[in-house]
Amino acid sequence: MEAEIATQAVGLASATDFSLINLFLRADIVVKSVIIILILASIYSWALIFDKYRLFKRIHKSSSIFEDKFWSSKSAEGFYKSLPSKTKDPIANIFRSAMVELIKSKSKNNDIQTARVTRVIEISADKEIQSIEKNFSFLATVGATAPFIGLFGTVWGIMNSFQSIAISRNTSLAIVAPGIAEALFATALGLLAAIPAV
Repeated sequence: MEAEIATQAVGLASATDFSLINLFLRADIVVKSVIIILILASIYSWALIFDKYRLFKRIHKSSSIFEDKFWSSKSAEGFYKSLPSKTKDPIANIFRSAMVELIKSKSKNNDIQTARVTRVIEISADKEIQSIEKNFSFLATVGATAPFIGLFGTVWGIMNSFQSIAISRNTSLAIVAPGIAEALFATALGLLAAIPAV
């Protein structure tokens, strides 16, 4: 009798251990899959966020340097000739494209030249913006879908809790709590992945 009570106490203790690792290990394959997907999405989102932060910081610095050099130069053509042929600065790339078109269309009248240079600036700016905004769609997708993926894990976990109640024919909190805890863990991970992404 005492051995049986000890076994039940050990089982109850492990069922009430709500550490994140135990919640994951106790979950069924569907909830584990949801948790893994959400953790991977969160890690990749944070990596993108830090990468974009560094990118914007670099662009801000290089644009300030470009602007200082531009205004201190004697002429736009002289400044254009002093630019390196390859640069990651979007402002410098737009300026270079505009200057190439300006030099090519010098023989045209002013209206045609202005229209061509304006068009080249628009195209170059769009190209640079697309380069900067690369992978933003992934963040938007994670922000929009992660809560629903977490909700799916929650619903699945609660269904498992109800099955446990039906199988054991016992409505005690010790039977229901572990399944609900793992279900809510999936919801929390969904929000954890979504909030930084938006």
